[in-house]
Amino acid sequence: MTLTKRIIPCLDVKNGRVVKGLHFESIKDAGDPVELAEKYSNDGADELVFLDITASDEQRETIKELVRKVASVIDIPFTVGGGVKSLEDARNILLNGADKVGINTGAIKNPKVITELMELFGRQCVVVAIDAKRNYDIKDNVNVFSENGKKFWFEVFIFGGKQGTGLDAIDWAKKAEGLGAGEILLTSIDKDGTKDGYDIQLTRSIVDSVSIPVIASGGCGKPDDMVEVFEKSNVDAALAASIFHYQTHGVNGVKTYLKEKSIPVRL
Repeated sequence: MTLTKRIIPCLDVKNGRVVKGLHFESIKDAGDPVELAEKYSNDGADELVFLDITASDEQRETIKELVRKVASVIDIPFTVGGGVKSLEDARNILLNGADKVGINTGAIKNPKVITELMELFGRQCVVVAIDAKRNYDIKDNVNVFSENGKKFWFEVFIFGGKQGTGLDAIDWAKKAEGLGAGEILLTSIDKDGTKDGYDIQLTRSIVDSVSIPVIASGGCGKPDDMVEVFEKSNVDAALAASIFHYQTHGVNGVKTYLKEKSIPVRL
């Protein structure tokens, strides 16, 4: 049986508004999170991801009231991330209506929190978000790729893409799975907001190195970009923001197009 591919709109939230940037910078407004969430849920989104993008950087918790409002208007699985450092943070998010918790910076700073979350809430609730970027400064013990004659590796970044960790993304993905992650939300910082397609090389390398579901994120500008990432990697889901927020394409329209291109989706 072929598993259907999931299409997931993403709400990047800052100061209570949905925003969109380029390479995690140049942020601009994209609307009201509650209104957009309800629209996407009604329009056939398989899941919804809500990321409080400045919570870690500002050393604060995710905006709980907003999470609760969004949860109240949707009836699809709902992942919330941003500023999650502890079991308490995760519990607050789940109690306010989320189905899964996304954790990035908190997991890098304290990897054992992944196992604690898994043991308390179940593996299916734990989404480890990995923000990765090409690094052309080759060092020992990294997975090296080459493109146009240049060698590089994928480095993990934290604090909303502001700080490099020196960690190799493939190694970290494997470690996260071993610690108890149920899913990986993989974002290419190089591709974020460019609208010129997902990072196929990054996506494929992570998907091939773990056995848990991977969500591709960063770079979607048109339905064909989703077709490409599904055809060229065995990724489980494609996440997008710009194409949905600015009403270039509706979720249902995108899924209909994918079906026409023989991508298994739930309509």
